[in-house]
Amino acid sequence: MGYNYLSSFSRVNIINHPDKKEINKILPPVTVSNSAVSNLQLKIATFNLFNYLEPPNAYYDFERIYSAVQWQKKQDWIAEYLREYQPDIIGFQEVFSPESLKALVAEQGYRYFEVVSQPHIIDDFIYQKPVVAIASRYPIVDINAVKPNIELAQTLGLADEFSFSRKVLRATIEVPHIGNCDCYVVHFKSKRSMIELDEKNKNRSAEQTIIESLKAQVAGGWGSTIQRGSEATLLMVDMIERRETTGNPMVLMGDFNNTLTDGVLSHLLTNTLRFVSAIDRDAYLAKYCLNDAWDLFQVATTNEADEKNETNKDVKMLRTPTHYFGAGSSVLDYILLSCEFDASYHDSLYQVSGYDTYDRHLINPIFERDGESTDHGIVLVTLTLRS
Repeated sequence: MGYNYLSSFSRVNIINHPDKKEINKILPPVTVSNSAVSNLQLKIATFNLFNYLEPPNAYYDFERIYSAVQWQKKQDWIAEYLREYQPDIIGFQEVFSPESLKALVAEQGYRYFEVVSQPHIIDDFIYQKPVVAIASRYPIVDINAVKPNIELAQTLGLADEFSFSRKVLRATIEVPHIGNCDCYVVHFKSKRSMIELDEKNKNRSAEQTIIESLKAQVAGGWGSTIQRGSEATLLMVDMIERRETTGNPMVLMGDFNNTLTDGVLSHLLTNTLRFVSAIDRDAYLAKYCLNDAWDLFQVATTNEADEKNETNKDVKMLRTPTHYFGAGSSVLDYILLSCEFDASYHDSLYQVSGYDTYDRHLINPIFERDGESTDHGIVLVTLTLRS
């Protein structure tokens, strides 16, 4: 997180200087990156950019091109969020123009930026299959694309050539007080049907078209569910193996295209084991499990209320949706954390002291301000070093 600061010697002298206001006017801001005193908080965000593609290129078909005015408006909107909320680490989704995004975040103080794949381009200017990216104020010391375990995929009955619908990014970041931390950025398979109906076929009657569409939706939707659940499973297994090898703390963030509570992705939060002794389970299991940052925020808030003997500690907090579709809403964007960020874990270093879903552009949009924003809320968690 960026801070304006001077050395402790200079600060003392300026505080006592009779013209300190005039001195402060001419002193340039300096970004702190390694000060143990200043870095008591760590902010992590997941941000679906919604078709981030620099013109004159087109996303998905030749008509979808931002004008110069629209593109600048989108750039300004993103930059304004970064300036206001100051996340330290950001996982991005729907990136078609990595180099443009790298330049944009660099202007906001993010020296480190990585992707592990490139979007697919057809007809020279039409872009498909956007990628994920990560930006950080702290050094990224290692970057990799997570590869699915094909042998395990075959055991699960998946195709021999199974792959993630979008490559999963793993960045190892040198985080203050913790050291190397493995940050994963995902954009799991959407709920959109994997089977597309040939709409140009004029030989079908109206009823036949309805029947074929229904079959495609049922089968194709289930195919997408299988893909999404399999991606989460194979990723989780890889994360466990990585944790066993390195011991690095883990952060998993992104657009999950699913809620965590309907069963398809619930295994990402597995914290129980059958047929294992309670002693062994309690001693080792927490190390390899992930926790929803929202749940950890509630735990930390309740603990703080207990310490202060507050009477409203049992008031249930309502989670803000990150996506709206028709009359419905849901949480699709998540940040999951390992035990190092769990206030109830005895050896944790940080606790979740803040949880924010930025959704002004979704629930109260103003065209001049939000016309080229995103169709997702932005999730930001604040982690505070425990005393």
